[in-house]
Amino acid sequence: MPAPSTVPHKDGDFESVEALHDLVLRSLDDDQAQEVVTIPLTGKSNIADHMVIATGRSTRQVASMAQKLSQRIKQELGRNVRIEGLPVADWVLIDAEDVIVHLFRPEVRTFYNLERMWAFEGDAGATSSPAGG
Repeated sequence: MPAPSTVPHKDGDFESVEALHDLVLRSLDDDQAQEVVTIPLTGKSNIADHMVIATGRSTRQVASMAQKLSQRIKQELGRNVRIEGLPVADWVLIDAEDVIVHLFRPEVRTFYNLERMWAFEGDAGATSSPAGG
């Protein structure tokens, strides 16, 4: 099995995936997202390399974070993303291919508990952002 840095990615090389992941984390930090968690998916799922889960205080903040993140990815990396759930903004999914982002209102995040669903037995891979929380 190749080392993670040499695994081919859907949209490019390891550096472009990490640049996207870093941009997502910076954008969420700038927009004061809470409880930001990254779950590495490389070698576990072919849907993406990273899943990022974060909470906004209100539907307005969740919608704003999603729109700004989409704009930043387009401006800085030239990528288009797919967004679902924006009109209601209880749970917004942003599919940037190599990074999947879930933005929730607090009670919706608690209800769905994606972190537990994606936790793998003996996996200490999920990390919290220092700004999250």
